[in-house]
Amino acid sequence: MKGLVVLFLGILTMTSFCGQAQKYVSVKRSLKLMGSTFELTVVANNEDIGYINLQEAIAEIKRIENLISSWDPDSETSEINRNAGVKPVKVSLELYKLIERSIQISEITNGAFDITIAAMEEVWKFDGSMTTLPTPEQIRSAVSKVGYKKIALNKAENTVFLTEKGMKIGFGAIGKGYAADKVRELLVSKQVPAGMINASGDITTWGTKATGEKWLIGVDHPRRNGKIFTWLPLIESSVSIAGNPDRYVSFNGKKYAHYIDPESGYPTTGISKVTVLAKRAELCDALATAVYILGKEKGISLINQLGDTEVIIVDRFNQMFNSNGIILDTLE
Repeated sequence: MKGLVVLFLGILTMTSFCGQAQKYVSVKRSLKLMGSTFELTVVANNEDIGYINLQEAIAEIKRIENLISSWDPDSETSEINRNAGVKPVKVSLELYKLIERSIQISEITNGAFDITIAAMEEVWKFDGSMTTLPTPEQIRSAVSKVGYKKIALNKAENTVFLTEKGMKIGFGAIGKGYAADKVRELLVSKQVPAGMINASGDITTWGTKATGEKWLIGVDHPRRNGKIFTWLPLIESSVSIAGNPDRYVSFNGKKYAHYIDPESGYPTTGISKVTVLAKRAELCDALATAVYILGKEKGISLINQLGDTEVIIVDRFNQMFNSNGIILDTLE
C-alpha cells in the first residue's frame, strides 16, 4: 500500500448520505489487477447493485491493462516497443492521449518523470533476480535509450515512434492512477453516488461514504511505526504515494530503491516517501515519482507552482516537509 494507511473512518456527524433519507450500503472487493492490489469500494442502494458496479469497475481495469501493459505481447504498448527504431505504430486515440499527457508531465518535471525509463529495466531488476550491481558501461548504454524527447508523435496519423532501437515505454508510474481515474469516470457516468478506488496507494474518491462521512486517509507518522500522524479528507480528489519499502536491492550493505533517475541511470537517495494530492490520480501518480526523483527542495518548489496540488515528503532521516497549501502539526 506504499506505506499509506487508508481507513474508512469518519469525521463530522453521522448524517445520512447526501442529506437524504435513502439508506446506502458500501460494497467492497480486493483483488490483484495490473500486477498490484486494487481495493474497490462503491456506495449503492443495495448490495446487488453494488456488486454489479464492482464487476463493471474490474472489467474497465482489465481493459486498460490490455491497452497499456508492456508485459502483454498483444498490447499496443508492446507493439510500440517492438518497433522502436523501426517504424511508427498507429495506436488508439486513448493510448495516444495518455502518451501525449505523459510527455507534457515530463516537460513540467524537467524529465524527472519519463515513461522511457522502462529501458532501465534491462539493468535494474527489483524482482529478486539481481545478483550484482550493473557496471557503469551497462548504465550508460541503458541511459542512452532513455529520453521522452525521443518519442515522436504524429497527431494527424495517431502514430507513436520511438526513434532509437532499444527504447521502451512503460506506464508503471502513471498507469494505476490512470486506471483509477477511468474507473471513477465510468462509475460516475452510471450514477454510482460514491466510491473509493485504491490502486496500491494511487487513490481517487467521489461522493461520501454510505454514512455521509468524508473519505479520509491516514498519513503514517514517520518515526512511530503503526501510528497515524494526521488525517486528510479526500473530497472529490485523489492521492498517490511513492516509496515502497519492499522494492529495493541491496549490495555491500547499501540499499538501492526502485526509483531510477532518468538522467543518471542510478536509484535516487534522500527521500523515503512522497505523498501527492490533486484532483486526478493520474497526475498524482506521475508527480509522486517525479518529486521522489527531484528531491525535497526541487520537488516542493515544483508542487508550489502547480494549482490544486500538494505534497508531503519524508526524507531518509524521517523528517517531514510539505508544500504551501498543507498545514501540518509539529512532529513529536
